[in-house]
Amino acid sequence: MLLTADTLIASAELLRPGWIDLSGGKVAAVGAGLPPRTADRELGAVTVMPGFVDTHSHGGGGGSFSAASTADTSAAVALHRRHGTTTMIASLVTASPDDLLHEVGALAADVRAGLIDGIHLEGPWLSTVRCGAHQPALMRDPDPAEIDRLLAAAAGTIRMVTIAPERPGALAAIRQFVDAGVVVAVGHTEATYEQTRAAIAAGATVATHLFNAMRPIDRREPGPVIALIEEPSVTVELITDGVHLDPAIYRHVMRSVRPDRISLITDAMAATGMPDGRYQLGPVPVDVTDGVAFVGGTDTVAGSTATMDQVVRFALAHCGLDRDDALMLVARQASLNPARALGLPAGDLIPGAAADLVVLDQDLSVTGVLRRGVWELEPGA
Repeated sequence: MLLTADTLIASAELLRPGWIDLSGGKVAAVGAGLPPRTADRELGAVTVMPGFVDTHSHGGGGGSFSAASTADTSAAVALHRRHGTTTMIASLVTASPDDLLHEVGALAADVRAGLIDGIHLEGPWLSTVRCGAHQPALMRDPDPAEIDRLLAAAAGTIRMVTIAPERPGALAAIRQFVDAGVVVAVGHTEATYEQTRAAIAAGATVATHLFNAMRPIDRREPGPVIALIEEPSVTVELITDGVHLDPAIYRHVMRSVRPDRISLITDAMAATGMPDGRYQLGPVPVDVTDGVAFVGGTDTVAGSTATMDQVVRFALAHCGLDRDDALMLVARQASLNPARALGLPAGDLIPGAAADLVVLDQDLSVTGVLRRGVWELEPGA
């Protein structure tokens, strides 16, 4: 299947016009100008870019990944795929040892079935001071035996874990996970600058939603934010949903780190794509008002109700670059960077890559989604 479009983004290049040839669920060739043969489909005045890669999401469409239910997983995945996410990591919140083990086992089966692309354990090894929408009573210090049980139950499907470096045993746990091939992120933390540096030295390479649920910057104690920003090996997650971060913070981070170090994420929960009301984030009740999620009865933000196309549009509108430069940069932040951070075989439209792409109209709304060469949302449908 050969597609043409007025604008195509591949290999961090803007091809105008561009064409892409797909075969067997993979990219066969891509180029600028006239295609090598008559196109099977001319998409016209649209922008085609790699399918979005969301490495931090708790659910959507009424489904929660913590429910340990394939029906819930399917509902969440279906919602996010319609909005351009072709690769998705399922994030789990803090839970008891038995519940977490059960959830990991259930999601591992969903990974093997091809519904999702891996698991992210956001907890339980977090700071109760920066708990966010996690249950403080269930947080605990890392235990090597529990980690071994989780790794065994996951059978290679855990892609990332988030750890607060200041917890006793955290550095040993980081090394244990890294030795098992799992990416370690620093987040939900009250760590000092030096404690964060120690976590990075032990192998941590990601910042879980930078600034959110983190000790803030102080003139005499830079804390985790500065340590994570200044380390070239660390990829920083940003929730550009218009709620979690001011646009100026987004622009500041873009000036402070290389273009390949920012990953846009949703941190979406079950209420994404659903009406306002009461929902669950793991064991925590969440109230959604005007599309913003709060821990029940509080003013603490509890994840988001955003989809990847929403965070992409926000980033494009507020990055401070002209449209073409913004498209190339934000496409990288929404696809290639998160894929590389977690070692996922996705995120770019190059020969041999999976045929995962998203079609955006002039208003940057999603009008088409192709995953593994199959239309999840067909343009014009």
